[in-house]
Amino acid sequence: MPTPDESLRPFRIEIPESDLDDLRSRLDRTRWPDELPGVGWSYGVPRDYLQDLARYWRHEYDWRAAEARLNRWPQYLTTIDGTTVHFAHLRSPEPDATPLIITHGWPGSIAEFEHITGPLTDPRAYGADPADAFHLVLPSIPGFGFSGPTREPGWDHLRVARAFAELMRRLGYERYGAQGGDWGSAISRELGRLFPEQVFGVHLNLIPGAAASAEPTPEELAALSPAEQARTIASWERTEAWLREKQGYADLQSTRPQTLSYALTDSPVGQLAWIAEKFREWTDSRGRAEDDVEGTVRGTTGDAVDGGLIGHDAIDRDHLLTNVMLYWLTGTAGSSARIYYERAHAPYWGSPPEPSRTPTGLACFPAENFIVLRHRAERSERLVRWTEFDRGGHFAAMEVPDLLVGDIRGFFRQLREA
Repeated sequence: MPTPDESLRPFRIEIPESDLDDLRSRLDRTRWPDELPGVGWSYGVPRDYLQDLARYWRHEYDWRAAEARLNRWPQYLTTIDGTTVHFAHLRSPEPDATPLIITHGWPGSIAEFEHITGPLTDPRAYGADPADAFHLVLPSIPGFGFSGPTREPGWDHLRVARAFAELMRRLGYERYGAQGGDWGSAISRELGRLFPEQVFGVHLNLIPGAAASAEPTPEELAALSPAEQARTIASWERTEAWLREKQGYADLQSTRPQTLSYALTDSPVGQLAWIAEKFREWTDSRGRAEDDVEGTVRGTTGDAVDGGLIGHDAIDRDHLLTNVMLYWLTGTAGSSARIYYERAHAPYWGSPPEPSRTPTGLACFPAENFIVLRHRAERSERLVRWTEFDRGGHFAAMEVPDLLVGDIRGFFRQLREA
């Protein structure tokens, strides 16, 4: 029996109506800034775009419907290492299903996984092989959403990985897989590295530290195939563009998360802009005009899959706003940002990653923020699967759930059959 400190307490999301009334009032009283004419997205989120999205949030978005959908998942709270950990636990109807912990990133949440949980837990119902079924554990990272706020310093991704290993122990899973993107990639990788006797495989959307961090030297390029040479040059070009134009949010969250938190916790439109920009910039939006201010979150193109959208305009408004709500309603803009600060101020920062011996698979999506290089990833990872896709971006579970589900199934099937 678990001790009282290890108890798993059933949890339902039940936001008081007064919190929703407060949100509506704040949206009604938004103080809008001016903007320069004709600059599009180059200075940040355009005002017309955000005003339209805020109007939809205020008058059409249905939080209670989103709350009900999330509450279909059995959810729990537990206390690990002095902090609250919130998680959903979805048992497969297949008794021999593979246990799998999936971790989100920033600015995401467990709501990202709405369209992959059914196919992963019950493949038989989706016309797939029941041998590919998973028991899913979907935790909220400490400091994020209902796992927040944290109450002390030090919650970097290594500490989170240790907490999640303890969570899986409490759930009775002795051997399990891990999957993640963004911060979930870093956390899942460390789960595999730190606990190889428990974690038999790690599937990632991104391998931390495996993109080009400096301009490749002639010596490095000479040792590569022509295809990998081209990928290495493209990786550096994307990294360079990131550092020049897109790194600012991370620098701020790595250095002054508390200062930032006042604005985001007080202004729903501020929180909306901070997150919506990332959903717009980090998704696979090829074919969208640069000055299209409806694009990614309007959900005007793509084929329907379980109510979501796939294709070039990948994420609909309701999915975006549910993610935003999980930050807004819990007041965790600041505490979720602190994971950046903890990593940037840790003694290991800037050092090469410690090698992992756990079998690892990577799903490469073309619009991911960084282009991972296989020859660099192999320095630290035991890579057994590498899949390159022709569509999808940073939020793969929301953008291309079909591709992500297929690759997760394929990776763990490969390990089972080895």
